[in-house]
Amino acid sequence: MAIRLSPLVTQTRKPPLISLRKGNLTFSHFLAAPISKSFVNTASLHRNSSSHSWLSPNVKSGETEGKPSTEEILFDEQTLQQELDKAIKDEDYAHAAKLRDNLQVIHEDSKASVLSANARFYHAFRNGDLAAMQSIWAKEDHVYVVHPGAGRISGYELVTDSWEIVCGADHEFPIQIDLKDVEVHVRGNVGYVTCMEVVKTKGGSWGKQVATNVFEKIDGQWFMCIHHASHIDE
Repeated sequence: MAIRLSPLVTQTRKPPLISLRKGNLTFSHFLAAPISKSFVNTASLHRNSSSHSWLSPNVKSGETEGKPSTEEILFDEQTLQQELDKAIKDEDYAHAAKLRDNLQVIHEDSKASVLSANARFYHAFRNGDLAAMQSIWAKEDHVYVVHPGAGRISGYELVTDSWEIVCGADHEFPIQIDLKDVEVHVRGNVGYVTCMEVVKTKGGSWGKQVATNVFEKIDGQWFMCIHHASHIDE
């Protein structure tokens, strides 16, 4: 699959701007490495179809590895909330207290699981691992990505096509991505992480992005459905 890349050098502290044209898809993405004069305008990138086992990511600031334990809870979050509301209405406060504790266990466990999925996403990003990146995204039409300086790219195929360009960038992986100001919120089968990405490469830095990563729980596993990153001028 041939992909045409047209390098456009910007006169700012931002990384070089890359314009991707692939069929009807056009977007721009800030890449984390300088473009050499010998950089070719046309490159053939091939997806890695081999199976991939998740490696334990190096946990950065604000990241954590969670071990799901919700199987030990008999009710899901919505059912527990309904039972809690009923217990309070019936003034059965002892039962309500137990339900509240169980609900808190599920909520905290879900937060840990979302943070674990977030860690896997950045592990794939740091290492330029396309197979891993493809695995973390929900295979749905409603997923989308907004790369820094680019518009919205929707649908699993186009989203992973955009990451194919990022993972095939002309620089050495792994790159360093430190996460700051990480916050996680979960409600039912949807969770999101907000953070600041501090992205560096060997011999330099190309600044900071604010990012929002949204995950949804499908068949008991958390998958990414939205990644939105915006560059911060310093």
